[in-house]
Amino acid sequence: MAGERILYIEDNPENRTLVRRVLMAEGYTMIEAADGAAGLRAVEDSPPHLIIVDINLPDIDGYEVTSRIKMVPGWSHIPVIAMTANVMQGDREKSLAAGCDGYIQKPIDVDLLPMQIAKFLARVKA
Repeated sequence: MAGERILYIEDNPENRTLVRRVLMAEGYTMIEAADGAAGLRAVEDSPPHLIIVDINLPDIDGYEVTSRIKMVPGWSHIPVIAMTANVMQGDREKSLAAGCDGYIQKPIDVDLLPMQIAKFLARVKA
């Protein structure tokens, strides 16, 4: 839904730029964090409607970031989507076991991403 705030926690600036451009073109408001600690601060400052988290972050990995978010009662309802290049067997399951509500493989499909995000946001409202 246009206007909803999405937090993207990603250490790679090129990936952040691509996702920001794709989702802002759909009307989403983007918040960005370059590492897990900054991502947690961003959630605390202004809880987003949805969080996209890279798994391979330089400080706190995406699994731990997700676990910490899901432990906070006021944040546990926020959908967290793993967006990662970790595509080996079991990686999707590991993301879901850490508390992620979804999993998107990198490289992303720029045509499909807005539909995937809209679907995750629609589930929250249902």
